[in-house]
Amino acid sequence: MSTTTRVWVNGDLVDPTGPSVSALDHSVTVGDGVFETAKIDAGAPFALTRHHRRLERSAAGLGLPPLDLPFLDKGIAAVLDGPEIDFGRLRYSVTGGVGPLGSDRADASLTYIVLAGPQARPPVSGALTVVPWTRNERSAVAGLKTTSYAENVVALARAKQAGAVEAVFANTRGELCECTGSNIFVVVDGVVLTPPAGSGLLLGITRELVIEWGRAAGVDVREEALPLEVLQTADEVFITSSTKDVLPIHRVDARELSSERPVTTELQAVFRGNAERDADP
Repeated sequence: MSTTTRVWVNGDLVDPTGPSVSALDHSVTVGDGVFETAKIDAGAPFALTRHHRRLERSAAGLGLPPLDLPFLDKGIAAVLDGPEIDFGRLRYSVTGGVGPLGSDRADASLTYIVLAGPQARPPVSGALTVVPWTRNERSAVAGLKTTSYAENVVALARAKQAGAVEAVFANTRGELCECTGSNIFVVVDGVVLTPPAGSGLLLGITRELVIEWGRAAGVDVREEALPLEVLQTADEVFITSSTKDVLPIHRVDARELSSERPVTTELQAVFRGNAERDADP
């Protein structure tokens, strides 16, 4: 982790490379925690209210007690109070706190962690690779943004080895699902299609805004279950995430896509224009 990352834990700014969370924290032992990642642009976080709402939904789904969002906001303010981050990532987590070495929880206080740091802006376009592993749409944590990210680490490493920016998962039914940290859209005959919640994906904040703002702009955007094979026939493909916004895809495995992507380009402009007008939509 870059030493330019600013870190706040349970009320205090701490050394980003020093010890600050208990080795018995349940996020360390069993991955028992939830988190959010928001884009920082010109020193300000984007869509923070929506990220907070999703954090609360994830925590409730994981069975954690109600969160202290005002306390969390103090941590966010603390890590943003310094030299302006031109472009970067705000990540904040809430864990089950100190617990046993197994999956049982102790009656402990939650751990609050906030980090902020600069990163490179996304590329103009990217490549995808489909991985052989699946998302379980019937999982107990389907649709929750938990800190249990090991399968994403493995899949993203495979994608990077293949020269791709993201890995694509199908679900257990063979339907298109999501990427490791991005949602996926395809364009077929001018219609924008993206998998629905029932496919087992995490409902991204950028995904949500693309759907809302795209429809408001007159773009036909639909949530539909899609076969994985649609990636081999779609006219356009793009992914969305907090730090990638709307990212065009120029290749899916061996398939090269056209550089003419009118619908994706329109949605990029729609997203950019709305985001510039309102940093917390």
